[in-house]
Amino acid sequence: MYDVATSVGPILCVVGARPNYMKIAPIIRALRSDPAAPRATLVHTGQHYDEAMNERLFADLELPPPDVNLGVGSGSHAQQTAEVMRRFEPVVDAAAPSCVVVVGDVNSTLACSLVAAKKGVRVAHVEAGLRSFDRSMPEEINRLLTDQLCEALYITERSAAENLEREGIPRERVHFVGNVMIDSLKASLPHAVAPAVVFAANAVGPKLIGEGGRFGLVTLHRPSNVDDQANLAESLAILTEVARELPLVWPLHPRTRANIERFGLDRTIDGKRIIRLPPQGYLETLGLMRDAALVITDSGGIQEETTALGVPCLTMRENTERPVTIEQGTNVLVGRNRGLVRAHVADVLAGRAKRGRMPELWDGRASERIVAHMVSWLVGRAESAYA
Repeated sequence: MYDVATSVGPILCVVGARPNYMKIAPIIRALRSDPAAPRATLVHTGQHYDEAMNERLFADLELPPPDVNLGVGSGSHAQQTAEVMRRFEPVVDAAAPSCVVVVGDVNSTLACSLVAAKKGVRVAHVEAGLRSFDRSMPEEINRLLTDQLCEALYITERSAAENLEREGIPRERVHFVGNVMIDSLKASLPHAVAPAVVFAANAVGPKLIGEGGRFGLVTLHRPSNVDDQANLAESLAILTEVARELPLVWPLHPRTRANIERFGLDRTIDGKRIIRLPPQGYLETLGLMRDAALVITDSGGIQEETTALGVPCLTMRENTERPVTIEQGTNVLVGRNRGLVRAHVADVLAGRAKRGRMPELWDGRASERIVAHMVSWLVGRAESAYA
C-alpha cells in the first residue's frame, strides 16, 4: 500500500542559538511521535558554538543530537547570515525537504528561510509575528523578513496576528497555536535543579544568600545594555542598588563577561551581594527562575518563562516584542530607569508584586497543535495530489 507520509520529503528543523533549543525540542518530539508526520531532520547551524554548553542543553531538553551541524561559528551579522546560507543550501539540495521549520529571530532563522524560499521550499516560522517596533534590534529585522517568506506562521499570542495583518500577510497562513517555550518549561519543571544545588556546585556559601533564602536572578546580554561602556556601567550601577536590598545571582553571558573586563568595570561589582556564576544549563536556570523573588532581564524568552512561573520580571529594555507578558503576565518594562527599578523592587519585597495569569493556549501543547497542522498541510496536500 502506498504510504503518502513516507513519500513526502523530510521536515528540516533548524536551530542556531541557545534560545532556539527550547523552542525546537518539543516540536521534534511531537513530529517523531506522530506516525503520520514526515521524517524530522534536525539541522544545527552552529551560530552558537560552545560545545560543552550545547551538549548540556541538548541533554537537559532530551533533544537528540543534530542530524546535520553546519559549524558556522561567530562573525558579523552579514558574515554569519551569509555563511549559514552558503552551508545550508547543499543540505536543502540533498534532503529535498517538504518544509523548513525555523524558530525565533536569530540570524540562522532568516538565513535558512531565505535559502528555502529561493529554492521553492515551504517555510514555517514558529513564534511568528512578534514585534518590538524597534528596528535598531537586529532580531526585529530578522522577524520582519522571515515572516514575509513563510507559508505557515505559528503565533504565540493574538497581537502577533494583528501585526502580520498590517504587514499584508494573508490570514489563512497564520495559526494561533500557543507557545512552545512553555511546552519545554512544563515538561522540564519537574527536573529543575534546586538553587541550593546550583550554589553548592559553584561554591556559593549560604551566608551570601539573603534572609530566608531570598535572591533575585539577573540575565543581561542585549547590545543596548552591555556593548556600550556607559550603558553597561549604568546597568551595573542599577544592579548594585538593587543588591543592597536583595542579593542577586547572575549567570554571566560570555559577551557580557568579556565587556565587563574590557571596560575595566569588574571593580564596580559588589562580589558579596552580586553573585556571578558561569553560564548555566537549562534545568539549573529553570530552578533559579522558579525560586527567585524576582528576575531582572533583557531576554525575550525569560519574559515568557517568568510569566508562566508567576515570578515578577523587570525587563531592562524600552520595548518588548512580547506584549502579552505585560498585559496578562508578571512582566514590567523598566529600561535603565533607576526610579522605576527601585519602586518595583520595593513592591516585590513588600509583597505587592504584579500578579499575572497564564496567557491563552500556554498550556504545554503548542507543539502538538503545530504538528497536527503540519500533517494536514504537508501530508494532506500530498494525498490530494496522489488521489
